[in-house]
Amino acid sequence: MRIAALFDIHGNLPALEAVLHDVRQAGVDLVVVGGDVLPGPMPHESLGVLRALALPVRCIRGNGDRIVMESRAGEESPEVPAAFREVVRWNATQLTPSDVAFVSDWPVTFRQYVAGVGDVLFCHATPRSDTENFTRLTPEAHILPAFGGVAADVIVCGHTHMQFDRTIGAHRVVNAGSVGMPFGAPGACWLLLGARVELRHTSYDLDAAADRIVATAYPQAQHFAEQNVRHQPTEQAMLAALS
Repeated sequence: MRIAALFDIHGNLPALEAVLHDVRQAGVDLVVVGGDVLPGPMPHESLGVLRALALPVRCIRGNGDRIVMESRAGEESPEVPAAFREVVRWNATQLTPSDVAFVSDWPVTFRQYVAGVGDVLFCHATPRSDTENFTRLTPEAHILPAFGGVAADVIVCGHTHMQFDRTIGAHRVVNAGSVGMPFGAPGACWLLLGARVELRHTSYDLDAAADRIVATAYPQAQHFAEQNVRHQPTEQAMLAALS
């Protein structure tokens, strides 16, 4: 079995389309979407592409999906910064009843055995939390409790938008990176699981993508286009911010 793991799409439809082109070329059997399809500039459109994909798809919920769904239900999560509340509310208004039903069914984890890799657990951030931050530089002693008692050979996560492949305790922990808002090299990041684990990167037309995003009604479209598509935060800056 070959699995493509796509995390942190954040409504960046052009990035998702480019990655899915590479996914099809890779001949995968299953696409696992690791949460945070939402929020972002093209939420309804991104969900529609995933629903219409001519491949088996399994989605898990991320913290971004959760806070948008809470907003849709009339609740406002205290974890949403004031400057970001407009974005969350706008995303909630863009969801159709079919979108809501689709996202509501997402579990917080998914398991799949992959020959050559072993038993793989997919979670958004850590098995115990959808908001817990850790990176390739986080001391093992600090993050080890998050994986205590987890029965899996490999744990695949996202959330921090930076790819890595490291060992934590008895587990191989792989961050798939972000499709829609990667930190580091321009483009889109994802993960291919087969006979081995491959951190993948997809290039796409960033200027054309930025123009499509600016043309949306997304409240922070210009900022997203400039700071997350045409340019990205460096990995060094984000590692420092999360240290």
